[in-house]
Amino acid sequence: MKLRRDVFQAIADPTRRTIISLVALQALTPTAIAENFEYSRQTISKHIQILTECEILEQEQKGREIYYHLNPNGMKEIAEFIEPFRKLWDDRFNKLESVMKNYQSKK
Repeated sequence: MKLRRDVFQAIADPTRRTIISLVALQALTPTAIAENFEYSRQTISKHIQILTECEILEQEQKGREIYYHLNPNGMKEIAEFIEPFRKLWDDRFNKLESVMKNYQSKK
């Protein structure tokens, strides 16, 4: 069995979250990603490697360049974890909205 890094540890780092946001918009080369940071290219490469191992990023070879893009399936584990909390907060906001409408109608 091949162990992979924990996706939640991967997204805990603000630099990696920024990288995810960048490649969510368009596929980028490691150099293009690194241009958005004041870190060394090696540091950014390590972050990219972690995101790739977690299957959040996928790489695609185009000629001599490697492009990284977001793998939506890699984010699925995160979305599944967050979903019950989203529902909980939606329910709470809906109840609050109902209370506020009731309060305003009594004025």
